[in-house]
Amino acid sequence: MKGIDPNKLLVEIVNLWDKQWFLLTAGTPEDFNMMTVSWGSIGCMWNKPFVQIVVRPQRYTYEFLENSDNFSLCAFPEQYRPALQLLGSKSGRHGDKLGLTDLTIKKSSKISAPSYNEASLILECRKMYYQDMDPNGFLDDTIQDNYPINDYHRVYYGEILAAFISE
Repeated sequence: MKGIDPNKLLVEIVNLWDKQWFLLTAGTPEDFNMMTVSWGSIGCMWNKPFVQIVVRPQRYTYEFLENSDNFSLCAFPEQYRPALQLLGSKSGRHGDKLGLTDLTIKKSSKISAPSYNEASLILECRKMYYQDMDPNGFLDDTIQDNYPINDYHRVYYGEILAAFISE
């Protein structure tokens, strides 16, 4: 992996979220959890490179995000799709779901949350804002279809402190 200035990051943003997915991880190398995320954004906010992620409150990773000031966001080559599917559908609350995959953690360079040796893109982020989604702000009625039990996401903005891409 080689480090890249987050301000010079060039990626196919919609493809990364919609087709490739990310693995969101929060916590420390000794105590962490991860989940697959496919909704979010990457850009500039408050004059800083940022990512925006959304997590529902019942997700186990939510607890780790709430108790940490940082998180990693990692993208992977297509060969790891089965691992991402498992990590996005199985809870870490009841066991070691990472142990069911061939992914391995590594220490991140600027944050406490781990990242992954197999990642093709790593974004190390510091939380800088959060807000609970308010359905009164939905201007498109079809958005509510994503919330049949009214379990609205918490939105997090994270400043990208470090970025790495595979060479």
